[in-house]
Amino acid sequence: MTDCKEIVTKLSAEDIDALREAAYEAGEMGCVQAVPRLAALLASASLGVQEAADFALRKIGGKEVVTAVLPLLRSDEAPVRNLSMDILRQVGGDDFSSLVALLHDPDPDIRIFGTDILGSTNNRLAVTPLCDALLKDPEVNVRYQAAVSLGELGQGAAAKCLGKAMEDDEWVQFAVIEALAKLRDASSVGALVKALDKSSDLVASMIVEALGEIGNIKAVAMLIRRMDASPAVLRNKIVKAVLHILGGKSLTLLPAKDRGKFRDYLLAALSDDDTEIQDAAIRGLTFMGDAAASGEILRLAAGMDPDAEPERLEAAVGALAAIGLSDNLRAGLSHADPGVRRIAVTALSRIGGEKTSELLISAYPGADAELRRNIAAALGQVAGPEAGDFFLGLVDQARDEAVLKAALSYLGRKMRVEAAGERIFTLLSDPRDDVKEAALEALTEIGGEDMRKRFQALAGDPDPVNRLMAVYALGRIGGPDNLELISKALLDEVSDIRKVALEAALEFCGEDEKGLELIVSRLDDEAPEVRRTVVELLGRCPRGLGAPYLSRALADPDDWVRVRAVEALGVLRAAEAVPRLIPLLGDASKLVALKAAQALGDIGGESAFRALLETLGNEDPEMQAASEEAIARIQDRQGDR
Repeated sequence: MTDCKEIVTKLSAEDIDALREAAYEAGEMGCVQAVPRLAALLASASLGVQEAADFALRKIGGKEVVTAVLPLLRSDEAPVRNLSMDILRQVGGDDFSSLVALLHDPDPDIRIFGTDILGSTNNRLAVTPLCDALLKDPEVNVRYQAAVSLGELGQGAAAKCLGKAMEDDEWVQFAVIEALAKLRDASSVGALVKALDKSSDLVASMIVEALGEIGNIKAVAMLIRRMDASPAVLRNKIVKAVLHILGGKSLTLLPAKDRGKFRDYLLAALSDDDTEIQDAAIRGLTFMGDAAASGEILRLAAGMDPDAEPERLEAAVGALAAIGLSDNLRAGLSHADPGVRRIAVTALSRIGGEKTSELLISAYPGADAELRRNIAAALGQVAGPEAGDFFLGLVDQARDEAVLKAALSYLGRKMRVEAAGERIFTLLSDPRDDVKEAALEALTEIGGEDMRKRFQALAGDPDPVNRLMAVYALGRIGGPDNLELISKALLDEVSDIRKVALEAALEFCGEDEKGLELIVSRLDDEAPEVRRTVVELLGRCPRGLGAPYLSRALADPDDWVRVRAVEALGVLRAAEAVPRLIPLLGDASKLVALKAAQALGDIGGESAFRALLETLGNEDPEMQAASEEAIARIQDRQGDR
């Protein structure tokens, strides 16, 4: 076995590969004797050798490594200095006193390196020497780095000296503010607020942002007191900081004398160029807003890009809804800017209530086409019975598809207005398919005896589209007297009508055997798509009543019929179908065979288990995997795994 002495000898070799290998060995074996040579290799021209030496020195660590690497901080080669810095950041704490000594070096660059490295030691003892460097070192860049390192250490004990350093050059102040923000110490708040009055606008701005990040509630009162005397830009940043600390809801707990003033400042902050400040103002006005705020938020929201800024837009609309009805929101419905009109309608739809409905209805006649669509959609969401006559009128008058569909949704799904049935029925002959479909859905929701009779009559119409709609509606509306018509529709020459009739028959599958008989009657239909529908419906019959008939479908010539039948039997866990499913493990259709394995795993039992075991020898890896999964499910249910 190679010992450290041999490794040290190898480290003098000229061969690059041998050097790299020896360096890695030294690291793995922790050869302290190799440290001086490894340190020298950091200056190697070979990156591979540098990397190996770097690895070894970090691995070995200890005072010896610190002693060997420290001189390299004075190297004329920047890569060597940087590599040394990185190593010392990791292991420098092993010789803490040597690092502290760097802070007294006559070379300011070395002092900067020392303050940097001390910030990575995670040693609270580093606070005192770093504070000394921060407050006493004659070189500004050393003081700057000392502040940065104190922030990295994150020790609250540094807050006092950092506060004193707020009287230093502006360059140092930047680092001090960031450090105090990282400390999040309560004493940091007082130091930062105290420095506000004697700081430049830029530094004051950074202080306010730092106070917001710290999030200490002690800062709120101090910040609010300084708002009056602050320039607009700084005041807006204070608004953001206060919102970050308190949140929006707590603003209502401010003293009465501060609430009104703060509301005014929130309103002014909406005009700031910084979108984060705008967002903070919107958040605050959600809880403190008034009519004036409603107008400004509406204006701001209209300029937001719905695709690029969905969250901002949602917050603005939420604020408008929280503020409630206002003259500015009402006026927004007739504003020249279509964006304002759109946002006004959206906000009103969130507010809801009869007054909102009346306002939207009154705005409809004078609106352009786009706004009419928005109003109809909004009313469809929030309106109650008060909008009934309005939507009835739209059924007769509106030609716009979106408006018509909103009216049909309201009259049908939402309110089930029986009086609208006759008017809606006429739309079944509309040439537009989506209008026709919306009318059909509305009529099935309204239901009732009158609708049932109308659709029963339509079921005999020579137009196959009308027959299809009639059968669909009768299935949705229900009623025992529909069975005869559904039975007749199962013989229709149009396969789509037969499929819809099958869906309608499903309603009767659990009541008596008639519905089941109707479904089974099309098990041999000439159209494969109809047979697929039959199989799917048999699987949905309650209490597993369709299981015996699903076994018949396993011999269907259409692969997809067999697949659906196999899936349904698996879901139903039809044990009686196992003998019919086992042969399908060798079906010519790979999909059928895979589904059969899955179904047998779902059903389980001794026969299924044995059959699946036999298929494990199948050459097809997919079939093997399907059988393994199926066997595992059977074992899990029996507690064998």
